[in-house]
Formats: sequence, structure tokens, C-alpha cells
Amino acid sequence: MTADPRALAFDGRPLDGGLYLGIDHWAQHLPAPVRAVIAAFSAYGLGLLAVLMLAAWWRARRADSTAMARAVAAPLCVVVAFVADTLLKGLLQEPRPCQVLPAAPTLEACPGAGDWALPSNHTVIVFAGAAVLWLVDRHIGAAAALLAVAMGASRVVVGVHYPHDVLLGAVVGTAAGLGLGLLAARGRHLVARLGEGSLRWWITA
Repeated sequence: MTADPRALAFDGRPLDGGLYLGIDHWAQHLPAPVRAVIAAFSAYGLGLLAVLMLAAWWRARRADSTAMARAVAAPLCVVVAFVADTLLKGLLQEPRPCQVLPAAPTLEACPGAGDWALPSNHTVIVFAGAAVLWLVDRHIGAAAALLAVAMGASRVVVGVHYPHDVLLGAVVGTAAGLGLGLLAARGRHLVARLGEGSLRWWITA
């Protein structure tokens, strides 16, 4: 049963509903083990971002205080991006495509009413993290960017987002991550002072 289009605050179906249904049809015909791996990655892949943040902190210990300031601030930048995304979701109130389109049973259980789609939370989080990590260390940032692209794509394949949810999530996340990451550099003087005290091991190699 689909929702009444007149009741939708933002109806994403005219944008890329057909593309979403095509991807959903393709996903249903993937081998069962592949579907299981995609669903698991989509649900738990954000844990890999945490691993990359730890790696960036470790590498930053051998870099300058600006890199360390950004590495330490990376989790906070992601939280701020998530909060901004949640507020934007509440304003747009776009229902999930699996709620309003005749999709097959999706790889991930379709969220209930009131769990809005636009932008994609997962995508915002991982792109924000990738943007900050790019400012800390180019190699780790590149790995995080690949993770971000894979995560965004997986959110469509598992059936809980339109492609445009992911695209907007990537824009919001990247903008937030870069902006907050650049701002975090202002904490380099504090980091430098901490590196001379009892927290030296945590700040510098």
C-alpha cells in the first residue's frame, strides 16, 4: 500500500523513483550470499570509519599539531554533521521509497513511518568523516572516500533510500566535514601545548 502523494511533505518519486525500482529489481536477483554481504556492510560498515579515524589519529602523532587537531576533532565533526542532517530530514520529511513505491521486499527492513529518507544519514556521516580525514592524511582520506561511495551506493541497493537521498547526503556530509575540519585547525595551539604535558604520548610520537 502506497502513501497518498498529497500527504507527502516532499515526494521524491518523480525525481528517480524509476531508477530506484530498477536497482531494487536488480538487487533481488543477486545471489543470496552477495545480498547478505551488502546488507551487512550497509548496516555495520560505519564501524570501518571509526577504524580509519583511529588510524588517522595514529598517523597524526607523527605529523604537525594541525593534523592532530583535525584528527581529534573528526568524531565531533561527524556528530555535528549528523545533527544537521537530522534537522534537515525533519524539514523535508521525505518518506522512504520502500514505503511509497511497489518495491519487492528490500534487503534491509523498511523503516517505519516518520523515519525520513532525505538526506541519507549513513551517507552524511561517512562523507563528513572522509572529508575530515582527507585533511588529516591523504591516503587515509582516500580510503575513507572509497568507503563513503560504497556506503552511499549500498543504501540504495538495500532499498531504504532513493539515489538523490544519497547524492544530497554526500554533498551535505562533504561540505560539513571540510568546513568543520578547516575550523578544527584553530585548535592546533591547544594541541601543541597538550603535547608538551602529560598527554604527550596521545598527541605526538
